[in-house]
Amino acid sequence: MGNESITRNLTLLTDFYQMTMMSSEKVNPDQEVVFDIYFRRAPSGSQFVIAAGLEQAIDYLRNLHFSEDDLSYLRSLQVFDEAFLERLASFRFTCEVYAMPEGSVAFPQEPLMRIRGPWFQAQYVETALLTIINHQTLIATKAHRVVHAAQGGPIMEFGARRAQGPDAAIYGARASIIGGCASTSNVLAGKMFNIPVSGTISHAWVMRMPSELEAFRVYAQQFPDNCVLLVDTYDTLRSGMPNAIRVGHELREKGYTLKGIRLDSGDLAYMSKEARKMLDAAGLTETKIFASSDLDEYLIRELLMQGAKIDAWGVGTKLITSSDDPSLGGVYKLMAAEEDGKLVPKIKVSENSSKITNPGFKKVVRLIDKKSRKAIGDLIMLDEEELDMSKELELFDPVNTWKRKVIRNFEVQPLLVPIMKDGEILYQFPTLQEIQAFSREQLALFSEEHKRLTNPHRYHVDLSEKLWNLRQTLLIASGSTKDGVCHLSDRPKELYPQK
Repeated sequence: MGNESITRNLTLLTDFYQMTMMSSEKVNPDQEVVFDIYFRRAPSGSQFVIAAGLEQAIDYLRNLHFSEDDLSYLRSLQVFDEAFLERLASFRFTCEVYAMPEGSVAFPQEPLMRIRGPWFQAQYVETALLTIINHQTLIATKAHRVVHAAQGGPIMEFGARRAQGPDAAIYGARASIIGGCASTSNVLAGKMFNIPVSGTISHAWVMRMPSELEAFRVYAQQFPDNCVLLVDTYDTLRSGMPNAIRVGHELREKGYTLKGIRLDSGDLAYMSKEARKMLDAAGLTETKIFASSDLDEYLIRELLMQGAKIDAWGVGTKLITSSDDPSLGGVYKLMAAEEDGKLVPKIKVSENSSKITNPGFKKVVRLIDKKSRKAIGDLIMLDEEELDMSKELELFDPVNTWKRKVIRNFEVQPLLVPIMKDGEILYQFPTLQEIQAFSREQLALFSEEHKRLTNPHRYHVDLSEKLWNLRQTLLIASGSTKDGVCHLSDRPKELYPQK
């Protein structure tokens, strides 16, 4: 697991109705069930997300237990009987967990996590898992968009002071690294996750000194080999830049190089061009230009299109809050339940077609062209299905089924891997830097058209024919139900093979 220490018991981080459902005497607490976590729509105009938060999610599951203090609080509510509280006292999580590794590229409807085990356990963990995975996946996805827009210029995550609380700042910083950021300003996140930390100086530092020049000199004296000067406290081009250049020459005389100047206001395209001219004319060609000031992927893209001479970017508020789309609508849905000793598919039906679930015990695979090494499409299928890569495969659109494509000479990449079973962790968690590298590898499977910031080219996620038939049969059968969930008492048995 990671370097952070667990200092809080998060077991009561749940919605109250999870507990009232668990306490019902009419529900078999040991009934085997399958839940999937997935999302219906990617945020911020993307068509995919960067999966994140798995390590913290598993840490939560591994440490689940009700303390005496928790039980005393629940008893004080005078809602639950002692038999239920006694069961909670011995509560431990032993379900089987499969999940996409952090850094994976995931599309709508694809399971990010699959949980199989007793109802009593699997139902309870919904709230906390969604909180952890939704947040970090959202921020990792936003970070990827910002990094992609910067076209190789490093992104420094600067959002701690604008995050929605300490946890959002800490785990948002972690997720931003997964999404491709180079560093964070958050020192605690740096310590917890071994993230590079970065920063310059504030306007207050400059203002408290007798003069701007004196402020620059003091800072340069203290950090001669890592000196980045904030030049817009008073007048960027008439004061800040000349003073920075003067200090840059003084550093050179001592054998050092002025690492950079930072612009934090004004027309960043114009200011950066003028600053570059001044630095180059002064012989400070190695000095980099850093920029901040309410940046996001769209502004960064526009600045680069205008020829801005910016080498690195500090992005805060709009990254750490994903300000244009501040939540990921990840959901936790029942996909199968035990009946008469067999795991039976379940489907949630809705008049909103996007909310109809894909039933059953499933997996998802990515189809990769052997020649181009690019992803062709993803296939959601029943877990027992296998693909014969020596034969051609016909894919079809799950909605417009007449749209079909035959693929040949492909490889299959399973996207769900075993993480946890019987309370034991099976997975070796990589470092954050390894996760970032893995994410880069996964993103390289997709074309630039798929990664456009606006109106990306559609990537196809299809259902296997067997899963599609299952779904259609359940939808037809659900017409006679009243609760919107098909229980399949009259289902054709040949459509529902058991694992």
